Amino acid sequence: MSTKERSQEALVVEDQQKQLSEIVLFNDEVNTFDHVIQTLIDVCEHTPEQAEQCSLIVHHNGKCTVKTGEYSDLKPRCTRLLQAGLSAEIV
Repeated sequence: MSTKERSQEALVVEDQQKQLSEIVLFNDEVNTFDHVIQTLIDVCEHTPEQAEQCSLIVHHNGKCTVKTGEYSDLKPRCTRLLQAGLSAEIV
């Protein structure tokens, strides 16, 4: 195995070892679609299409993962979702 191949393997292993978390958004009977969509655009940097799809998934399935990443990035985003009146948690 060449040095380059070993380096690439090491990067794959390193990436797998990083623990990724998810923000899960839950359905509620309070927030409008427009509010949820705009909040996902503002907080999670979704495109309007992504935000609309997530809001529909939440509506029909009760929950949807709206952002995946490192906990340190997700924590302030989840806090902003909660401050906007949405129901979300990091898993």
